[in-house]
Amino acid sequence: MINRRVLKFGGSSVADLEKIRRIADYIKSRVAQKEQLVVVVSAMGKTTDDLLKKANQITEHPNEKDLALLLTTGEQQTISYLSITLNDLQVKSHPLTGYQAGIETVGHHLNSKISKVNTEFIDELFETNEVLILAGFQGFNSQGEMTTLGRGGSDTTAVALAASLGCPCEIYTDVAGVYSTDPRIFSEASLLPYVSYEEMMEMSALGAGVLTSRSMEIAYNYNIPVYLGKTLSTEKGTWIMAQKEMLEKKAVTGVALDKDMVHVTLNYPEYDTELMNRLFLHLEENEINVDMISQIINNEGLQLSFTVTNTEEHKIKELCAVLKEKYPNLYFESEQGFVKVSVIGAGMRDMTGVASKVFRTLIEADIPFYQVTTSEISISYAIDEENGEKAVTTLCKTFNL
Repeated sequence: MINRRVLKFGGSSVADLEKIRRIADYIKSRVAQKEQLVVVVSAMGKTTDDLLKKANQITEHPNEKDLALLLTTGEQQTISYLSITLNDLQVKSHPLTGYQAGIETVGHHLNSKISKVNTEFIDELFETNEVLILAGFQGFNSQGEMTTLGRGGSDTTAVALAASLGCPCEIYTDVAGVYSTDPRIFSEASLLPYVSYEEMMEMSALGAGVLTSRSMEIAYNYNIPVYLGKTLSTEKGTWIMAQKEMLEKKAVTGVALDKDMVHVTLNYPEYDTELMNRLFLHLEENEINVDMISQIINNEGLQLSFTVTNTEEHKIKELCAVLKEKYPNLYFESEQGFVKVSVIGAGMRDMTGVASKVFRTLIEADIPFYQVTTSEISISYAIDEENGEKAVTTLCKTFNL
């Protein structure tokens, strides 16, 4: 039986040639254990940021197709250096771009989604190679153009490959695993040995920047175990797996803080279904993800509030300017200075009193909140930015996290 694994190393793990050499030594030790490895890598260190800065020196609005092609060159450097190093160590290695690996995508050039992975070519390459080094973050569309998968795209590449190949995925980065909250905020945060797919998806979507929610959705849909650990460390990390495989369910697993938030308010003198339809159609077409939506309709008309990430604020302003041309009485306001604090735990489904305890904790700590949303396993609050870390610390102490 083939012992196959997908390993992923982030940008900080391959930031320079010395680090790449250490990664190569580690891969060689895994090959010696008769493992067949697909290694997904990110661009070295801050390479992607540097490429973006150079493009912005030319124009503030580069063509997306051209920019996607430029950004894919970062990962291509890494796969080349790592494969050169492995072959020098007498490990038969083959580098692959997203195009060569057959990673087909759909959607916008800079935020595409994987539609298919051609694993037949990967299987063929393993007949003459011990390791395949694959560029994360990239693929190609139906026109043969290079595309990128957006923020955290290399995680998505790795988990999608593992799902297509039917094997576990190990993601290595500069953190030891998944913590109950950010240790930089709450130093006593616990390292979690196991987290369910649902909890990890919620934590990722609600501000915990360890893994992307897209990668966790793929893992959940295909039941692919994912391990998150610190690069080249013997410290035990975190396994993300199905809830049914975990022996213990806690009421609350973690607390997430999302600082990248803008609060948007729209007012209109009446409830107009055409206006609402146009608004959400524009949001969909521009792939703007809105969160914490609330709507009030009364004698004063319509008030709609929602949150978006701060990187989407300029898109929202452009969208509302277009709507205002047809609806001149539309009032629009976007405000920064807010954060989202979320309490997450699969045990909320079965245990009572969690919501009450969270509300009382914030009230007793004199932390006002302005908007609340819930799911089966999470409760999120929009609060003032200056109270964000205080809320996280207070909630972690309340639930012994």
